[in-house]
Amino acid sequence: MEDTLEFKAQVRLLADAGRLFAQRGWVPATAGNFSARLNDEQIVITVSGRHKGHLDDNGFMVVDLDGNVLSPGKKPSAETFLHIVMYRRDPGIGAVLHTHSANATVLSRLFPQGLTLDDYEVLKAFPEITTHETSLPVPVFANTQDIPQLAAQVDHYMNRNPKLSGYLIGSHGLYTWGRSVEAAVQHIEAFEFLFECEILSRRLNP
Repeated sequence: MEDTLEFKAQVRLLADAGRLFAQRGWVPATAGNFSARLNDEQIVITVSGRHKGHLDDNGFMVVDLDGNVLSPGKKPSAETFLHIVMYRRDPGIGAVLHTHSANATVLSRLFPQGLTLDDYEVLKAFPEITTHETSLPVPVFANTQDIPQLAAQVDHYMNRNPKLSGYLIGSHGLYTWGRSVEAAVQHIEAFEFLFECEILSRRLNP
């Protein structure tokens, strides 16, 4: 699978995203994880413990949607099931990205019950939003080492809120997704801009 054109194309896009996010300080140390759909049953995902600003082909591997490792000798991110749950939910999702910016981490601590982003022009970067006169909820899930349990919580929440565009994990970071790697990168950039605006607003208007 790692010799296919699809694998190489998705890896190139994900590695480019990693370099962009690293330059902006959104994936410090070895934080973050990225994935993209290869077909109906398999995804490519970052290998555990790699710096996301220096990814090459060896920094990625293939798993199936049951979590089985299809790249011998490689260990996937511990948060693989947070990716898998999204691909299972929606066959139209082509990529899932996770960043660890300071702004996202701080907001997740300030608003453990979740926050709402209101009346920003940049909200139109997200699917089905066509006006700034709207609100975008961003739930915050408590951090845990039990990733299958956390994935089940996310899945349950999305059963009730299917139009969710992203979420935060407390003291951790952001998860978002898109129809392609390029779309998911756009969503990361939009969320990170909005989070920065929220932090600045609170600093200037304490």
